[in-house]
Amino acid sequence: MPSRRDTIADDLRDRIATGRIKPGERLPAEAHLASEYRVSTPTLRNALAVLQAEGLIEKVHGKGNFVRRPLRRIRYVGGCRTPDGQNAAHAAPSVTVHTTRIQARGHLATLLKVPTNSPLTEFLCLSHEGKRPHSLARIYVPCDLAPAAALRESPSYEGTMTRFPELHPPLAEVREKVSVRLPTPDEASVLRISSALAVLAITRQMADTGGRVVEAALFVLPGDRADAVFTTPYVIDERAAEE
Repeated sequence: MPSRRDTIADDLRDRIATGRIKPGERLPAEAHLASEYRVSTPTLRNALAVLQAEGLIEKVHGKGNFVRRPLRRIRYVGGCRTPDGQNAAHAAPSVTVHTTRIQARGHLATLLKVPTNSPLTEFLCLSHEGKRPHSLARIYVPCDLAPAAALRESPSYEGTMTRFPELHPPLAEVREKVSVRLPTPDEASVLRISSALAVLAITRQMADTGGRVVEAALFVLPGDRADAVFTTPYVIDERAAEE
């Protein structure tokens, strides 16, 4: 027998699916819904948490619960610089970039294969679709590959990356690790997602022909709208195919 939580979630899900509560519309106050369904406030909030985890509603602090508008899919293509919006009919997401000089410690020193306290440039990239956060990326480059002069001329991440051929040997390898996990409290806050909604976490290392890791990137994509696409080319031996 379904629990009261699941029964309430099913009813609200049906209201949203049939358009009785429209995208962007605020749900009735929690006290009103608890009274309507004749349950305690904690039970009602548990039902709302189910819908938040499914990405159907979002809770805006101080304003209430709202039905989420249709979300653009995010596509991460293996080896690409940053995630892209998949729906070409919409304008590309806007990206804000904050550049900071930091020192390599712990996990970062291991990823970049550099001594602890080596100087790094961090690019904190947050993309938005309108006012809605879209995806989060933290990208790290050794300071000698993103020197201060280059940052003054090209303060954006993409602008700095166009200078890579001038600063190091050609890229030879891209290594990517994909995992699914719950967001950290900071990630949930920045991306405005439920702490119960899984995220797609991608860790990428890029190395040059000399074997040096020239970039480490940490991508966090909300799991309710993210796809990761990897393509492996195969070389066909034409002589063997003719035999």
